[in-house]
Amino acid sequence: MIQVSHLSKKYGSRTALDDVSFDVESGHIYGLLGPNGAGKSTTMNIITGCLSSTDGKVLINGYDIFEEPEKAKKFVGYLPEQPPLYQDMTVTEYLTFVAKAKGAKKSAISSQVSQAIENTQISDVAGRLIKHLSKGYKQRVGIAQALIGNPEIIILDEPTVGLDPLQIIEIRDLIKQLGATHTVILSSHILSEVRAVCDHIMIISHGKLVASDTPENLESLLAGAVSVDMTVKATEEEVRTALSQIETISEITCSDAGDGTLSVSIRTGGTEDIRERVFFAFCDMRRPILQLTTARTSLEDVFLELTSHEPSGGDTAAFVETAGIASDGDAGASHTEDNAGGLNDGSLDEEVQSDESNI
Repeated sequence: MIQVSHLSKKYGSRTALDDVSFDVESGHIYGLLGPNGAGKSTTMNIITGCLSSTDGKVLINGYDIFEEPEKAKKFVGYLPEQPPLYQDMTVTEYLTFVAKAKGAKKSAISSQVSQAIENTQISDVAGRLIKHLSKGYKQRVGIAQALIGNPEIIILDEPTVGLDPLQIIEIRDLIKQLGATHTVILSSHILSEVRAVCDHIMIISHGKLVASDTPENLESLLAGAVSVDMTVKATEEEVRTALSQIETISEITCSDAGDGTLSVSIRTGGTEDIRERVFFAFCDMRRPILQLTTARTSLEDVFLELTSHEPSGGDTAAFVETAGIASDGDAGASHTEDNAGGLNDGSLDEEVQSDESNI
């Protein structure tokens, strides 16, 4: 449905997107996840034809978004982060205007507008001026304009930004409903939001796609990584000797905690709960454990690790390999990239578009 191949965007010497490739298949809700300034809006603006790329290609149902924009854009409805609304129009007037701007047949305009209003549940405000609507309703109107023409693909950039908790829940429910009849791509910097509505997550950081898979696969692949943290009265040599008999341990890190104690962090590559074996290993050496906690690596952990800093060398690849995320050269498959370079600069992620291109 959508093929993004080796997409790059540079502003002079600065790189906003760096060789991004992925496929979007029909019938799914995709979440483009990353911190502010990671390149999410830049990616969406290029996919929708609102912004040119420096390198790469975007095909929508076989049509190049830059070579055949009119044919490609017929398949896409787009809601940018700032909805392109005309405040002095009523909701119905605005959606009618959008339908005309999209080239809808005169006989079909009324039905398209009515269907968009029904799908987004804004019938009760259809006759009101947009400037008098709440933020949540304005966001619904923005989604309604994206639905005009019944495009196969709906692209939503930060659809819940600035909404209160109740409005966020309502928009999430609406996105789930849209996912039953459309392919949806949404961007967000909030992990919980993406996990709540999406069945495929793409993580972008510093302009590079660093992970792509279903939430379930990401979590199951990471489930094997267990960390144990403890405080123990022992020397580092004694700690390593005691733990040497536990074969599933892959990494031991020790640091001085004062008063003759060490803070010890243990990482394992298996699913075994090793706390009992650790306890008896130190009992045999008559070395007291003062504190012992355990945690499994979560989706939040991998997101923070992949996006919290700009990796150098093989940092990202090393973490991915340790965590167990599969790497695949196919853009649409489970996908990880190393050396996530680029610039974490929110100014590069600003939307470059006109009212006409938004519609």
